[in-house]
Amino acid sequence: MNKIKVYIKSILVPVIIGAIIGFITSSSIDYNNLQRPPLAPPGYLFPIIWTILFVLMGISYGILKNKNLVDERINSIYYLQLAVNALWSIFFFTFKWRLFSFIWIILLDVLIVIMIFRFFNKNKLAGLLQIPYLLWAVFASYLNLAIYFLN
Repeated sequence: MNKIKVYIKSILVPVIIGAIIGFITSSSIDYNNLQRPPLAPPGYLFPIIWTILFVLMGISYGILKNKNLVDERINSIYYLQLAVNALWSIFFFTFKWRLFSFIWIILLDVLIVIMIFRFFNKNKLAGLLQIPYLLWAVFASYLNLAIYFLN
């Protein structure tokens, strides 16, 4: 597969997963009706931010794929964190399991850290491109916990 196709596929996988989860949870999203903590962004920013993060995630994975640096450990952590990420939205918005969602997002934070280290060990840029994702996930953890306590 040529390099451009690898990048397109690598970007489309997380973006499509995000879009599917967004569609599944769209009727359950109650963010604007919740008591929110300081620094909580307006709801309309979330799809924009997540799209950017999914694109960066795909580019990062595409770098490794194009350089033949993807192995079973890389695939395992990458797809596991994608699944954990997707399930968080369902737990938080559809089921309204706010405390469980906080524990779940901490798992996601840990998986992202592991992924960053594994990616960075293969290719520095691939690892560094995941840092905005980690920062956002940690911030989302704060929002999740604060929403649990405020509501």
